Amino acid sequence: MYKKYEMELAGRTLRVDVDRVAKQANGAVLMHYGDTTVLCTATASDKPREGIDFFPLSVEYNERLYAVGKIPGGFNKREGKASENAILTDRVIDRPMRPLFPKDYRNDVTLENLVLSVDQDCSPELTAMLGSAIATCISDIPFDGPISTTQVGMVDGEFVFNPTAAQKEFSDLALTVASTKEKVIMIEAGANEVPEDRMIEAIFAAHELNQKVIEFIETIVAECGKPKHEYVSFAVPEELFAAIQEIVTPEEMEAAVFTDEKLVREENIRRITEKLEEAFADNEEWLAKLGEAVYQYQKKTVRKMILKDHKRPDGRAIDQIRPLAAEIDLIPRVHGSAMFTRGQTQICTIATLAPLAEAQRIDGLDESETSKRYMHHYNFPSYSVGETRPSRGPGRREIGHGALAERALVPVLPSEAEFPYAIRTVSETFESNGSTSQASVCASSMSLMAAGVPIKAAVAGISAGLVTGDTDDDYLVLTDIQGLEDFFGDMDFKVAGTHKGITAIQMDIKIHGLTRAIVEEAIAATKKARTYILDEVMAKAIAEPRPEVGPYAPKIIQMQIDPQKIGDVVGQRGKTINAIIDETGVKIDITDDGAVSICGVEAESMERARKLIQTIVTDFEAGMVLEGKVVSIKEFGAFVEFAPGKEGMVHISKISKERIKQVEDVLTLGDVVKVVCLGKDKMGRLSFSMKDVAE
Repeated sequence: MYKKYEMELAGRTLRVDVDRVAKQANGAVLMHYGDTTVLCTATASDKPREGIDFFPLSVEYNERLYAVGKIPGGFNKREGKASENAILTDRVIDRPMRPLFPKDYRNDVTLENLVLSVDQDCSPELTAMLGSAIATCISDIPFDGPISTTQVGMVDGEFVFNPTAAQKEFSDLALTVASTKEKVIMIEAGANEVPEDRMIEAIFAAHELNQKVIEFIETIVAECGKPKHEYVSFAVPEELFAAIQEIVTPEEMEAAVFTDEKLVREENIRRITEKLEEAFADNEEWLAKLGEAVYQYQKKTVRKMILKDHKRPDGRAIDQIRPLAAEIDLIPRVHGSAMFTRGQTQICTIATLAPLAEAQRIDGLDESETSKRYMHHYNFPSYSVGETRPSRGPGRREIGHGALAERALVPVLPSEAEFPYAIRTVSETFESNGSTSQASVCASSMSLMAAGVPIKAAVAGISAGLVTGDTDDDYLVLTDIQGLEDFFGDMDFKVAGTHKGITAIQMDIKIHGLTRAIVEEAIAATKKARTYILDEVMAKAIAEPRPEVGPYAPKIIQMQIDPQKIGDVVGQRGKTINAIIDETGVKIDITDDGAVSICGVEAESMERARKLIQTIVTDFEAGMVLEGKVVSIKEFGAFVEFAPGKEGMVHISKISKERIKQVEDVLTLGDVVKVVCLGKDKMGRLSFSMKDVAE
């Protein structure tokens, strides 16, 4: 027998089955939300992992295409590496849960989520988030839960919770909020320029709903929860801290970290570490924990400087942004380029335009998302932080940063009808010291404008940080955090948007949640900084999109044809359309509703292709004058081709006003001639005349 728990959540039934499956895991639940079913498990190793100074948490969100009745495409017919959506879901589950595990815990923990079936109106991602929290709470793994997660949409100005597929289609907001019993612990949002005050309302409306779910989870934990197991603590001994402070005084440590040069600071810490290693050479136990101890010493020093003395490591004021610079067109021949620099963070973004056929195809669980017209990719090479390591392709961090910038820019993109291009931006990190994802938003926005993409408004991004004290009222919000402040602080609150409102949020924290006052102050600080960046930096580099695409970008002509004539344009096995492409060198895309996009670099070739297509779909009527090429000569006349697959006959009597004995007296194969349509002959074929053109 198994236990079953149910609650109504946003108009649908949430059901949790405990002890039904996967009983050997530390904690497992079979989650049902509507007809969406996800198996969520939490497991932990018996012993800590040796030789690490971090908590080894792994989160996996495994999509199976059988969940939506599909067989995977390709030759393998098996799910391959995790999709971008799966990776982003891993991250959004990880971020609120990680801070609630003990900081000195070193046992491996894996949260596994297997999507078994998908009801398009009940998000499997949300179901997995709730399931991960419940499975961990009822397990014997140390965890300071429970937490709950809610998704918020906004349709016609009204909030909708855990929106259905139809509501998502018309929503101006895609917000995910995770909460503990007291505070907000994670925020992720994409928005259609939603004002700051409205965003705050949505966040705390979700927080209220989370409290009802937390009560439900507490009921399950009370009946099914296991006692939490004991573990080996890896906390730094107090006597080691005391010994370190005798060798390196707080004043020395403050001098070491108080610099805006990242490499200088790292060299200072390296020397301090070497000095301590020499001092503790005979104490192997202390040497094993020295790295963590130095980290904690730096952290205490930086936090005390900021919170008590209001001094930042690089000497800036609390709300001061690092030196900014922006420029465009630094890369020749690409379709658009821009570079944005903020202190020691520097991003160069290159924009590329292509026909809509180049849009990314998506084979996933969300049936409403089958392609993606705008793609943003983010790269983070080791040289950007002064390190050396081989490149192994994008990791979860790179994919997450790319998706965040993409989400920030999608709301300002022109529609396909306004701008019939697939668009890709690639952000290359040249230098990194804090919030490269938001620098990539700024650089990408400028690169799109430089490429001639008519975006509705420029988008800028900035990150706010946080240092907290012993009480909820003892805190300081920092504008534009650098790497050290992110590393030792409590929050990385990234907000991107336009003058009008917010387009994206991503909040990472290391503490057990934020009060409403902190959230409001962070959003206000990013609004002020974002406005300054838009007006004083980006607008001075490029104030508005260029009126047309550049000389190296493809040009696109659009035309509309009768959908029933698509077959005539394509021809048998693509013969006709391929002949047009071979003749003109353009790319041609035709949609099922008859929308034709002709893409090329040379205007003359594109216009030639347009005329050929227009000729193919035209119903010839008497009196129409056309130009074509002689492709066949017979005794009784000549056949003239006006476009691939479109021919008509000129009878020998209609070639010249003078009587001729044979067609070859006037015409040869390949001649380009003008003719006038005479209508259809007795056999129903189109008949043309050369001699009557003038009339």
